[in-house]
Amino acid sequence: MSHAPNEAAGPAPARSKPWYRQLYVQVLVAIVVGIVLGWRWPDLATSMEPIGTTFITAMKMLIGPIVFLTIIGGISGVADLKKVGRTGLKALTYFQVGTIVALLTGLVAINVFRLGDGVHADPSRLDVSGDAGQYIDSGEKQHWWEFLTHIVPDSVFGAFVEGDILQVIFLAVIFGIALKSVGKVGEPIIGAVNRLTQVVFKVLSFVMKAAPLGAFGAMSYAIGKFGLSTLTSLGSLILLFYVTSILFVVVVLGAVLAAYVRLNIFQLFRYFKEEFFLVLGTSTAEPALPGLMRKLQFMGAERSTVGLVVPTGYSFNLDGAAIYLSLATLYIAQATDTPLSIGQQLGLLAVMLLTSKGAAGVAGGGFIALTATLSTVGHVPAAGIMLIFGIDKFMSECRALVNFYGNAVATLFVARWENGLDLERARLVLSGKIREDVPPPSPGPDSDSDSDSDSDSDETEPDPRPTTDGEAVAVNR
Repeated sequence: MSHAPNEAAGPAPARSKPWYRQLYVQVLVAIVVGIVLGWRWPDLATSMEPIGTTFITAMKMLIGPIVFLTIIGGISGVADLKKVGRTGLKALTYFQVGTIVALLTGLVAINVFRLGDGVHADPSRLDVSGDAGQYIDSGEKQHWWEFLTHIVPDSVFGAFVEGDILQVIFLAVIFGIALKSVGKVGEPIIGAVNRLTQVVFKVLSFVMKAAPLGAFGAMSYAIGKFGLSTLTSLGSLILLFYVTSILFVVVVLGAVLAAYVRLNIFQLFRYFKEEFFLVLGTSTAEPALPGLMRKLQFMGAERSTVGLVVPTGYSFNLDGAAIYLSLATLYIAQATDTPLSIGQQLGLLAVMLLTSKGAAGVAGGGFIALTATLSTVGHVPAAGIMLIFGIDKFMSECRALVNFYGNAVATLFVARWENGLDLERARLVLSGKIREDVPPPSPGPDSDSDSDSDSDSDETEPDPRPTTDGEAVAVNR
């Protein structure tokens, strides 16, 4: 794979923005201001909720089209359709193994520390009301196999209206394979898809300018509504979840990245710092999805692999949710004095492999999956989720961050497995020797690349790479 001329002569000097214009700095300041507002003036802070929810809604509005268009673009860019199937199979295999390891990590942690012992909660006396009651009701009606049948939407547009990412992925894969199969007949449509993708990413860049406001609104509401005092009531459980999650990311994901991909997890943290603060501020990984895809492509991962693995991983590779699910289930069992043998715990794990994916992208999905798990097994009372309902908000940020980094590592792993990762470029990017104002290498030996990330008028052949700082990168071919 050739490198652009400016790379051959050495890494170009980075044209860095002033620190106050960096998105991650703005989001970090917004988070701090939101925490202070929620702590000192909780009534005013709770009124900031519409700011956060509006930003997240705007992002979710674009997630469906972005997933649909990027998957179609990725499939259409593959010379052999067999590679699409092979990549998808490898990704799903990795997702399942990763989910099992995450579930086992949570089970081991709560069995070692047994934080629920001594609580002696009576499920019959737990007041189930409000949102928690709705989540329990939804979870009890959900069957373990529903995520399989739910993948098929009622209509083509229904998946986009409901914002169901699983259904959007299903439609995108079918459309992408169909367009590739019809040959030249589908080429004009593929070109239109690429151009429409560039437009959607430009809209995204506009929305991302409001990310600091969104983080401020979401954090203000969370602190003002639940209060910092909530952290002390079940602080040991929150701490255990955070420590377990951090160890999983650093040790497990770090080992996978170092041993197989030959990259450093701490450099990956630094590379995705903007996305880190965005996820931290909004408590969901969805706003960071476009930035994750753009940066993985910039590192040297094949566009087709990124376009297929990342969106699929957002529904099937939820490491943070898996740790939370196993840890919360065992905590509730311990707190309600419900004995579970090793065999029963392994049975729970088998059920959680499915229920953890059944409520992906659904409001209150963690509680719905938790209730579905408890209802399916029948040993642990579903009303026990009220014991942890109050602190769930303070665990959602960690869940989302683990999910985010889990999908980043998964994509790099699959890309390396498929020989679709420019490892030399990835190392240079992660070490900071190639910054994002230097375009990725062109695919052909005679090709040349040249782009200016500061220009809004770059109208090259669409190879859109969404940004989180209001800019767009296009690649000449």
